[in-house]
Amino acid sequence: MGKREDLIARYAEDLKQKCGMDPDMDLLTKVTIGCGPSIYNADSATIAASQPGELDTVKKNFLVKKLGLSDGPELGDALDSVIETYGKSERNKYRAVVYYMLTKHFGKEAIYG
Repeated sequence: MGKREDLIARYAEDLKQKCGMDPDMDLLTKVTIGCGPSIYNADSATIAASQPGELDTVKKNFLVKKLGLSDGPELGDALDSVIETYGKSERNKYRAVVYYMLTKHFGKEAIYG
């Protein structure tokens, strides 16, 4: 397996073990590819959920620009919910996993169709 496939397998394991979700592997693969080269960089591959600036970036760049959602309090609520599901104490919250869960939360799977 290549590096990307290894990462996708790791993300799927996180979704199963830490989030209690059975991942849609096709969607997870598409979301991971959509993250681009950031998945290969240790710093950008994860989300610092305790930093408000990082969460704002996720809101602006992913939820608003990529998923086409309107900015509002529901975006912050969804992000908080995803972080809670992943586990606040979980140190490595992978960007692709968070994006996958947000995509599912808002029912925006068609964007990756």
